[in-house]
Amino acid sequence: MHAPARSTGTRSGCIVAALALAIALTACAPVTAPTVTGTPADHAGSSSPATSAPTAPSVLATGLTAPWSIVPIGSGALISQRGDGRVREWTPTGGLRDVGTVPGVVSGGEAGLNGLAIHDDGGTKWLYAYHATADDNRVVRLRLTGDAAALRFDPATAEDVFTGIPRAANHDGGRIAFGPDGMLYVGTGDAGQRDRARDRDYLGGKILRLTPEGRPAPGNPFGTAVYSLGHRNVQGLAWDSAGTLWASEFGQDTWDELNRIQPGGDYGWPDHEGRAGAADAIDPVVTWRPSEASPSGIAIVGDVVYIAGLRGERLWTLDTTSPDPQPRAAYAGDFGRLRDVVAAPNGALWVLTNNTDGRGSPRDGDDRLLQLPATR
Repeated sequence: MHAPARSTGTRSGCIVAALALAIALTACAPVTAPTVTGTPADHAGSSSPATSAPTAPSVLATGLTAPWSIVPIGSGALISQRGDGRVREWTPTGGLRDVGTVPGVVSGGEAGLNGLAIHDDGGTKWLYAYHATADDNRVVRLRLTGDAAALRFDPATAEDVFTGIPRAANHDGGRIAFGPDGMLYVGTGDAGQRDRARDRDYLGGKILRLTPEGRPAPGNPFGTAVYSLGHRNVQGLAWDSAGTLWASEFGQDTWDELNRIQPGGDYGWPDHEGRAGAADAIDPVVTWRPSEASPSGIAIVGDVVYIAGLRGERLWTLDTTSPDPQPRAAYAGDFGRLRDVVAAPNGALWVLTNNTDGRGSPRDGDDRLLQLPATR
């Protein structure tokens, strides 16, 4: 089920202050003041240069097609496109360009080219990618070469890192990230086999923790790749200043979740959705109705977690240090569906819209890379 790295050639808080601003977007229709709501916890493109310490939203790039993940590199970023397997590079001065196409990507439904992560291994810069094949989801890595505005990879350098993650039309997970411990964390979905999400021997509905080479990381709770279980469809991974992992997760029909992850923790799906108070599962810290959230990528800045909402079409914020954290929303409906959010090198947030994947209503310039202030 797990394949070590090998060459495959062509295989492959206190309540957070609202972000309310009434401004006009660069190269876009005017933005109305965001709707800020305090929801109880139970309930081939163009570009413009980035600015330092931004105080207003702006559009950095347009013309993306079903973008899924963004990872900063230098003063720019790499962006995955789920449907066509392409990796795009955005730089403040050079706009968008193609870096390459990840080999072996077979797209369909929620599967395709999903999460990206970057790891520097003694001078070798690796691009890690989570993607679907005809038979599974897997993590591969490719050597990145070149400088900013000229990054590239040779598809022939692709190495399988971890294979055999179940694939389906839906519930494919796909977020990957390197933690403060240097290990690779992988969020998977139950791939429709909901009754196996709590099964330690099934890779779906889990958070996995791996070495950079793809082996089970030392100290894992079960001696396998599995770090936590009982998830439906993990979508976002980020760490606070104490090194605690947080994860966002799509619920079914009732509750979406933001979870504080414990090693070996069982989060209860499919027997429990949202807060159950059950002895055999860990409750989420925050829940939302799916119409308000469908939480995707997350980022943590100054112990405030920012959550990109797809169906909810808004950016949620939450102070992770609060004993009674209450989420607040901004930009409700202003940009459409939001797929990913990351902390940018200039102190801002970079956010991907996701209106061109067949589930949204595309607007002029979609999909877009946005820059938003990281305001508490």
